[in-house]
Formats: sequence, C-alpha cells, structure tokens
Amino acid sequence: MSLDGKKVAFLVAPEGAEQVELTEPWKAVEKAGGTPVLVSTEVGKVQAYNHLDKADTFDAEKSAADCSADDYAGLVLPGGVANPDFLRTNSDAVGFVKSFFDAGKPVAVICHGPWTLVEADVLRGRTITSWPSVATDIRNAGGNWVDEEVVVDERRGNTLISSRKPDDLPAFCSKLVEAFAR
Repeated sequence: MSLDGKKVAFLVAPEGAEQVELTEPWKAVEKAGGTPVLVSTEVGKVQAYNHLDKADTFDAEKSAADCSADDYAGLVLPGGVANPDFLRTNSDAVGFVKSFFDAGKPVAVICHGPWTLVEADVLRGRTITSWPSVATDIRNAGGNWVDEEVVVDERRGNTLISSRKPDDLPAFCSKLVEAFAR
C-alpha cells in the first residue's frame, strides 16, 4: 500500500501528546511513502510525553489556523490525556478537525484523541473505540462506543479509524495507511 508522497496532517497540542501515538503512525506514513506534517495550535516546539513523563520535543511546521483539509490526504489525532483536552478548547484546532469530516477525508484517532472529535460534533451515528474513560463522552456526543483493537467506520462520507491504546498501534497504523492510500 503506497501513499505516493501524499501529505498527512498530525495534529497535536503544544504539550501532552503521547509520544508513541505520534511517532509510530508517523513512521507508518513515511514507510508507505507519505509525507507526515506536524500541525499544532501554533508553529514551534511541541512537548510529547511517555504517559505522564516528559519525552521528546518535535517541531510543529504549521498552525491549525493556517491549514486546510484540502492540503492533506488525511488526519491523525494522537492521544495522551492533556493533548486532546487542550485541542478541544482551541477553536482553530476544532475547526481544522471538522474540516476533514466536511471534506470527506479520512481521520485516524487513538486513545483520548476522540475528545477533540466530541468537541467538533462529528460522532453522531459513528462507531468508534478509545481509551475506556472517554466512552461516556463519545456516547453523549451520539457515537457508538465499542471496546475493540481497531474500528473502521466508513459512514457519512469519510473513513474514521480508531484504536484504544498504544498496544493497538500495529493494527491502527495498518488501517490508517490503507485508508489514506485510497
């Protein structure tokens, strides 16, 4: 499965993204011939975490305010508890996420990442998985939460790929590359 140079946006907050949920999908996109682009609420350094401990920093090349879904083949939303909680309070980030659904582009989300989808109001009628503590929020937003390794929901004009946790990354990465390659 080849991405043939397609650009894929990875949206993270300035602080709090779970590092492995950023780096493993990033590597999968690169291995498939795609070009990952790190997007945040502002251009500059972002701090990743290994659960609650600071990990590496990465350079966000673009701000959500200056990006359009039209420029990307798909979107990846890594988890981490603080990451999506911060993103859901930023109107530019929420608007950027919603634009992928409006454009019918695939979106891949893992762990606590669906909190941003809840805020973007894009889960009604969708089946999705996540870290278990996010299940009630997903249900309250009209989504159907299930406890599965990876879920691919192709309703409402776009593909939504979701997984629960870092242990699910191999299946998650495989499905997101498949969706982004279409």
